[in-house]
Amino acid sequence: MVPLKKLHEAFLRLVLLPARGATRPKASEVLSLHLLQRGLPHWTSFCVKYSAVRNDQFGLSNFNWEVKGTNYHILRTGCFPFIKYHCSRAPCQDLAMQNRFFTTLKVINLGIPTLLYGIGSWFLVRVTETVHTPYGPITVYFLNKEDENAMY
Repeated sequence: MVPLKKLHEAFLRLVLLPARGATRPKASEVLSLHLLQRGLPHWTSFCVKYSAVRNDQFGLSNFNWEVKGTNYHILRTGCFPFIKYHCSRAPCQDLAMQNRFFTTLKVINLGIPTLLYGIGSWFLVRVTETVHTPYGPITVYFLNKEDENAMY
């Protein structure tokens, strides 16, 4: 997984040409802050641009994420030019097998379906929100407006 991560990081540096000295928050930080800003919703699904964050969750596809004592099951995929998150509030459970399955599936498919999903998302984004981080505002993107009180 480490060689794949290094190759991925080199590709992103080449394609995105990040500004020298620009400090960006970790993707995990934006995830937590978004959930907190939303008041720990039952679910949410959003994208954040690769160029806006440091991708500290590389290789994680399905995992638990706790924010202020509330656990979420996270489905995460890199769909260039975005990182896509689907978050559902749920009790903590072992998601290691699902994580391996989804990650393996992405590798077998050479990331082509996720790339197409990202390009499609680029054209279909309808709603944005700003997540306030210590590094400055980060825009997150939604394919449609979410009902903030929805259970599903």
